[in-house]
Amino acid sequence: MTSRLTLGTLAAALLLAFSPLHAATPPAAAAGKVSAAVSAAESKRFLKLADEYYDAVARFEPVGATENGDNRFDDQIGMAIAPAERARQYARYRDYTRRLQAIDRRKLTHRDQINYDVLAFELKTLLSFEPYPGHLLPLSQMDSLPVTLANYASGEASQPLTTVKQYRAYLNRLKQLPAWLDQAIVNMKEGMRTGVTQPKAIMISALPQFQKLVAATPEQSIYYTPVTKMPAAFSTADKASLTADYRVAVTQLQPALARLATFLEQEYIPACRTSTGLSAVPNGRAWYEARVADSTTTDLTPEAIHEIGLKEVARIQGEFAKLGPQLGYNGPPAGLPVWVSQQPRFFPFKTEDEVQAVYRKLNGVLDEKLPAMFTLLPKAKLDLRLEPELSRDTASDHYTAPAADGSRPGVFWSVVTDPTKYGSTGMTTLFLHEGKPGHHFHIALMQELGLPNFRKFGGNTAFTEGWALYAETLGREMRLFDDPAQYFGHLNDELLRATRLVVDTGMHAKGWTREQTIQYMKDTLGYDAVAKSETERYMAWPGQALAYKIGALKIMELRQRAQQALGEKFSLPAFHEQVLGDGTLPLSLLEAKIDHWIAQQQVR
Repeated sequence: MTSRLTLGTLAAALLLAFSPLHAATPPAAAAGKVSAAVSAAESKRFLKLADEYYDAVARFEPVGATENGDNRFDDQIGMAIAPAERARQYARYRDYTRRLQAIDRRKLTHRDQINYDVLAFELKTLLSFEPYPGHLLPLSQMDSLPVTLANYASGEASQPLTTVKQYRAYLNRLKQLPAWLDQAIVNMKEGMRTGVTQPKAIMISALPQFQKLVAATPEQSIYYTPVTKMPAAFSTADKASLTADYRVAVTQLQPALARLATFLEQEYIPACRTSTGLSAVPNGRAWYEARVADSTTTDLTPEAIHEIGLKEVARIQGEFAKLGPQLGYNGPPAGLPVWVSQQPRFFPFKTEDEVQAVYRKLNGVLDEKLPAMFTLLPKAKLDLRLEPELSRDTASDHYTAPAADGSRPGVFWSVVTDPTKYGSTGMTTLFLHEGKPGHHFHIALMQELGLPNFRKFGGNTAFTEGWALYAETLGREMRLFDDPAQYFGHLNDELLRATRLVVDTGMHAKGWTREQTIQYMKDTLGYDAVAKSETERYMAWPGQALAYKIGALKIMELRQRAQQALGEKFSLPAFHEQVLGDGTLPLSLLEAKIDHWIAQQQVR
């Protein structure tokens, strides 16, 4: 299996830093050792390198920085898909790796040793992708720069639009977009030549998004939206200047958008591969293994993950056998999701506002309950909003980070395409995951811990999504799942995450087809629409969906280990503080940290 980094090496290094022997050293002696070993110059050298590395990443993918709450590069889109720029970036990663290896880790502070290990892990991960031509797949139904920028046009997403400077920043991105679109077409043509294309099915799903971006006049374009929502406080001169400049930029952008839509429909989609998994492209099996390693921060093979998924599916369906009768269902456990999906009482909504009202009420309940479980809480607020209409058909409910400067809260986005089809049973567990204490407690807190920028605005999916899925399980302890319907919703969402382990590895490592995957998901989950959209999501993002369950299983394993080892000494708020308190970590480093904490508690 392609490995980004030998996890045992990192874990051993962190275990040394977290060693219980250090905890047993008398404080005075320990202080003497630290003062003799730690070098301010070495720490300064490391932090300078860490900041250089992050800024290089942010300039390479400035829209990614915006998404993560860093608004310093909001006037750039970058050209990461250009082969020459991509080559330069990988050369930078190799240079940063050499410079990092020249720094004496032993002379860093304890926190900077953690930062060092995370940076080493990230660089190894990034370099592991150099052999694989991801730039030849610049668009999908899940992820594309023109749609992301279109969603920014409302001013309600990650890019703020409240000042003249911010309006100019977004305008500058629009001016750069035609060149990016033309480069994307060049890349996709190269992919057609070399056999590296997206699956045809997901591009058919994506095509309407790009066709909607083409407008007959500037005023009809979604990118012109900021002009129609200009703050009243702007001066008359600024309003006139911005209106004129936006009209010119959008006018110049429209031909490029039309070229893209025409190319996708007439050339790219007909040439796209009819296969499903990434293994079908040249060197695709190794590429998928690199993505699995990235998503899970483990050395687990796709085959091992597939087996874990099958076992988890069976376990959860065993829970369904106990729960079904409480809901009035007495059929086979595997049929419970289908039965629930057919009960009108679980689809009570007629309007979007009715859906939002349930989330607002739940938000208030959690404000009362969560302080008993957490002593480490983010200062940033959580806002609740509806997904913009453009991306509603393909998006899932999700969270976006607050702005680092506190100007924008974290946001839970609910995707309500048809209120009458929005199921009520999954709302509690969804909010625990996407809102609090899931993504909001973790991601917002990351910006408040005093971490270097590469960690404040970065991370890995296994910890991020693993924490959010673990956070769902806390609903039971807060008595939020006393209602059998809400507990079903939790189990059903957990079943989805377990099913992902089966079908993602099935498609990309075991040769499953799209149709086979959809059928397995229908049989297991009972939701036809979700089966199609989720299958196509995994086709577009190979390996990403594995992170949730693998990460959650590790956090739950560490909690059980701590509870068994500490008995009455175990404190749930203290455990949560240990998991979240040093920010996002690869799972091996998190395990070493919790093992050290357990040892510390045992000697007290």
